[in-house]
Amino acid sequence: MKKFLAIMLALTFIFTLCACNKTTDNGDETTNGDDKVQVSDKDYIVGKGEMIIGITYFEPMNYIDDNGDLAGFETEFAKAVCEELGVTAKFQEISWTAKETELASKNIDCIWNGMTATAEREEAMSVSQHYMKNKQVLVMKADKAADVKNADGLTIVAEKESAGEEVATSDEFFAKANYIAVDTQSKALTEVKSGTADGCVVDYVCSIGMIGEGTDYADLVVVETEAFNEEEYGIAFRKGSDITAEVNKAIDTLINNGKLAEIARKYKLEEQIIVK
Repeated sequence: MKKFLAIMLALTFIFTLCACNKTTDNGDETTNGDDKVQVSDKDYIVGKGEMIIGITYFEPMNYIDDNGDLAGFETEFAKAVCEELGVTAKFQEISWTAKETELASKNIDCIWNGMTATAEREEAMSVSQHYMKNKQVLVMKADKAADVKNADGLTIVAEKESAGEEVATSDEFFAKANYIAVDTQSKALTEVKSGTADGCVVDYVCSIGMIGEGTDYADLVVVETEAFNEEEYGIAFRKGSDITAEVNKAIDTLINNGKLAEIARKYKLEEQIIVK
């Protein structure tokens, strides 16, 4: 009887241990049902042989060229980093407002699309070393830009949940403006071009690739007297991800061998690159 009870107690202990230390379908291990231990993100990404990169479309970062192919600085940069890692870069369009959810649910492996590395994002996600300088600028039609002193009474648009929206809703320059959120930076420029908005707040690098002579927004210009929020871009991975350090090493390699500068020159972004 005692021997039987000892066996039963041992089996109970084993079953309890297994129940308290289980692995979910996506490779996350949970302990005691509460404390979550993330398995190696590097092993997960390298194991499947591809990195799924969440993007939105805007020049000169990620856009469809005249041949119908995906092009842009971020496109080529991501491919070069993935080549260093030995995986394939796979690009997936996302809603910018849902980017954190897409990342956490593993629908994408990173957010790599001119993302401003804010303190909040650094806290919520694992962000790479910063690789590009940026700022927010006001874009208007050329015939209106010269005389603007403030945005009082103007209709201003920006991409929802972007650095541009933060400026448009918090900077004193826009205190008396009528602000409207739109889905993308491209949409913001279209609103100004069509006259349904007086101006938009967008990334400076966006203005480099998308407005002026030879573009679809030839009549739009940056208001040169105003610039907002000096900032830097980073690549966001899941919180605690160990792939971030590997990506940083790859970025350093591309800086040292001149490849990153080469890509930047192609898209007129060489002056924005951050070199340690």
